[in-house]
Amino acid sequence: MNEWFDDLKTAVAFLTRLPMPHPDGAVPANFVRAHRMFPVVGALIGAAVGLLCIGLRSIGVPDLAAAALALGASALLTGALHEDGLADIADGFGGGRTRESKLEIMRDSRLGTYGAMILLVSFAAKSSALAAIPSGYVVPSLIAAHALGRGVLPAMSLNLPYARKDGLARNAGQPDTATAAIAGGLSLLIALSSLSWSNALFAALLAGASALVMSWLALRQIGGQTGDVLGGAEQVAETAILVLLAARLAQP
Repeated sequence: MNEWFDDLKTAVAFLTRLPMPHPDGAVPANFVRAHRMFPVVGALIGAAVGLLCIGLRSIGVPDLAAAALALGASALLTGALHEDGLADIADGFGGGRTRESKLEIMRDSRLGTYGAMILLVSFAAKSSALAAIPSGYVVPSLIAAHALGRGVLPAMSLNLPYARKDGLARNAGQPDTATAAIAGGLSLLIALSSLSWSNALFAALLAGASALVMSWLALRQIGGQTGDVLGGAEQVAETAILVLLAARLAQP
């Protein structure tokens, strides 16, 4: 149990801006094993964002505005970790001509045209989808979307080669098969506990499909994974799931 709790703390420290004790300037020894707790932390993030969204709706804030404000709070909570990855891969894949130039652009901290556009599209899609979901389903939908979006990352990290000889992804290391399987199983269990079995199944399949597409794209564009690729994959899966659930749950 101590190992599971240690993994939870490490996952919280990595995926959020919440103050958690960890060694300065070093990757925690249990970081790779802590991948199994990514969907649990994702579910907690989703629950917090959903409760804020419902709270704003309850005091009369219009649904779309409540969704936008809740998503903004989500970015503050996570430090926009995955959004940054999505913008970087859009800039790199869209603006670079060679593998080396794409990787160089992805390391540039400045936001380019492609990155700005993908963030606008992603934010608009998530905001409008969340606004369309009835209040009773907002929290469960966000819990499932955040858990599944992070639950596919260990499997991607396990199966993709590294695109660079250095960088956060390589320094952190790859999870083993058991860790990836636990993460996937936990994310599916969370989705099944939050949604109807059919919606949970469709959402899980969509998360898996998003991970496969992003893996294929990363291999084609830069030859493998970086931290940005994994972050971008989470955002693609999260956005796709929210749009799917809005289409299935929105009242006529």
